Amino acid sequence: MAEDRKGYKIREDQLGEIQIADEVVAITAGLAATEVEGVSSMAGNITNDIISRLGPKNLSRGVRVFMDNRKVSVDVALNISYGYSIPEVSAKVQEKVKNAIETMTGLDVACVNVRIAEVCMKDEK
Repeated sequence: MAEDRKGYKIREDQLGEIQIADEVVAITAGLAATEVEGVSSMAGNITNDIISRLGPKNLSRGVRVFMDNRKVSVDVALNISYGYSIPEVSAKVQEKVKNAIETMTGLDVACVNVRIAEVCMKDEK
C-alpha cells in the first residue's frame, strides 16, 4: 500500500489497482462521528461552515487523515451537545470511526484522536 496525492493504494494486481482518496476516508470518519448521540456537529472554521452548505463535503469538515506505516490515523474535531459526557461521547466516536473506516476501506486504523471544539447549548444536527 502506498500513499500519494490521490489517496491510498489498497491493492494492485493484474486487473489494475484500487485506490481510496483521502476525502473518502475523511467523509467516512465524519459520517460515523455525527451518528454518535451527543455529537452536535463537526467543528470547522467559518469558511468551511459557508462552503459546507453547498454540498456533501461538509462531512469531512473537522477531519484530518494521515497514513503512516500502512496505518491510518484520524483527527476528528467536533462540537458536543450540552449535557452529554465528553469522555463517553468521545470514546463512542473513536470506536465508531475506527470501525467504519476499517469496514468500508479495509485500511487499518492506528488511532482516532478526538478534539472537542465547542459545547453547543442547542442541538444543531
